[in-house]
Amino acid sequence: MAKSLTTVHILGAGPTGSLAAIALASTGCSVVLTDPLTREELLSRSRAYAITHSSRRLLTDLKLWTALQGSLTAFSSLDLRDSACGGRVIFGFDDLPDSNARHQAIGWILDHQPLMKLLMDRLHQHHRVELSLGCAAPAPGIDDLIVAADGPRSTTRSKWGIGCWQFRYCQGCLTSKLVLRGVKPGMAYELFRPEGPFAILPLGDGIFQVVWSAPWTQCQRRADLSTPEFLDELAAVLPAGIEPDLLLDTPQAFPQQWSLARRLSRGRGVLLGEAGHRCHPVGGQGLNLCWRDVASLTNLAEHGGTSQRLARRYGRSRWADLLMVGLATDLLVRLFSNQQRWLLPFRRIGLEAMARFSWLRRISLRAMTDGPTQLLKPLPD
Repeated sequence: MAKSLTTVHILGAGPTGSLAAIALASTGCSVVLTDPLTREELLSRSRAYAITHSSRRLLTDLKLWTALQGSLTAFSSLDLRDSACGGRVIFGFDDLPDSNARHQAIGWILDHQPLMKLLMDRLHQHHRVELSLGCAAPAPGIDDLIVAADGPRSTTRSKWGIGCWQFRYCQGCLTSKLVLRGVKPGMAYELFRPEGPFAILPLGDGIFQVVWSAPWTQCQRRADLSTPEFLDELAAVLPAGIEPDLLLDTPQAFPQQWSLARRLSRGRGVLLGEAGHRCHPVGGQGLNLCWRDVASLTNLAEHGGTSQRLARRYGRSRWADLLMVGLATDLLVRLFSNQQRWLLPFRRIGLEAMARFSWLRRISLRAMTDGPTQLLKPLPD
C-alpha cells in the first residue's frame, strides 16, 4: 500500500515558503524548512506587499490575520488613472462582493518586517516544524514531498531540469518609502503613465511606498540620484495636490520579468511561488498569487495521498490562475505603457465605461482581489 504524505521539506523561507510551512504543518504533516539565509537576514528586507482578500482568507484560516492587525494598513478606495488619455476610475469597497465588502477594505498594505517576524515566531513555536536557517538543507526521506520556494532564480528548479517560458520587460521597477502630503485617508493609487505603471501604497502615519515602473535605464539612474534630485523627479509625476516630504530609505531598482515554469511538479517535488512563476507587479498580484499556490497545496495535502500524487495534482491545479493573471497583467502593461495615439480613444472609452457601470467595477475588483478563476464561484465568508 502506498504511504500517505507525512513529511514535507520546504526549500526557501521567504514569505511564501514560511507561510507554506505553517499551512502544511496545520494539516498534520511534519515540516522541515530550510534557507541559506539566517533569521536576521530574512527579516531585513525593506519592502511592502499589497494583500488582497484571497490572502486575507488564508491568513484567517491559519490564525495569523488577527495578529497582523496592528501592522496592516487598509485602503478603502483605489484611484486608477490613465495620464495619457485623462481617464479615471475610483473603486470603493462598495464595489466588492458582500462577503468582502463587510471588511471595509479593498485591500491592505503590509510591511515585510512585521510579516516575517510573525511567521518566524509562529514557526519557532510550532512543534511540527523544524527550522534549518543559515545552513545546508538536510536530506529528505524517499517518501517526503519537496517544495521548492527558493525564488525566481531557483537552483532547485534548475537541478530538476525544469525549463521556463520567460522574457524581460524593457521596464524596470523602482521602490521607495516616503512621507507624502496631500493623500486622502484610505486611498491607494495606480497611475498608468507612458513610461509604465506607478503605484502609491499607504503604510500608515503618512508613510507610503511608491512602486515606479519605467525603462530600466531610467530606474537605475533614479536610484543613483541624490535625495533632493530624487524628490524633485518624484514630485513631477505625483498626482496634483500630493507632495513628497521625506525619503525614508534608499530607492531600489529591480528588473521586471514574466516567467512561467514549463511544469510545476516533477516526481515528488513542486515549485511554489516565484520558483514557478513571476508576473509584472502592476495591480499588486505577485505575493497574492504565490499565496494562492500555498492555499492550493494545503487543500490537496488535507485530502491525503502520496507525495508523488500530491505533486501531480498540484501541478495541474494551478495552471488556470497563473495563466490568467500572467496574461492580464501583461496586457495591462502593454495596453497602457505606450504613447500610440490610436489606442487612446479605446482606453478612454474603457475607463469611462468602468466609471459608469458598477457591474464592470465589481467584476474587475473581484478579479484583482480574489483571482480571476473565482469570478464564477461563490465566495466563502
